[in-house]
Amino acid sequence: MPLEQQIQKDIMAAMKAHDQVRMNAVRSIKSAILLAKTAEGAKESLEDADVVKLIMKLAKQRRESAEQYTAAGRPELAENELAEAAVLEEYLPRQLSEAEVEEKLKEIIAATGASSPADMGKVMGVATKQLAGLADGKTISTIVRKLLA
Repeated sequence: MPLEQQIQKDIMAAMKAHDQVRMNAVRSIKSAILLAKTAEGAKESLEDADVVKLIMKLAKQRRESAEQYTAAGRPELAENELAEAAVLEEYLPRQLSEAEVEEKLKEIIAATGASSPADMGKVMGVATKQLAGLADGKTISTIVRKLLA
């Protein structure tokens, strides 16, 4: 079943269960999908990979909001954002651990022949394509910087 249909089903299930956190999170996915579809020059339907990118973006926004709420002394709002982020992450493929990302990046560095921090752009270009959906760009960047130092 396409991810978009699964999301619609999950909205209905959350409404029936009166699960407010899940309903808000899944509705935000639906909203992002509709915005992407109606954007200038957008396709009529989105591929699952496009939907996964949208969900990754939404989950990242929730985590960043939670950090800001925590810094502002609003733990109850941060807790809510983290709960929604957890719901969003259920729709994402399993993320690689830092050790797994580091292994993949070592292979990519060897394949590209990178040896100094000046080659970071070359490595990042290949790495972001190969690890799309499997690792966060910030994590990839941090590890590449460490390996090329």
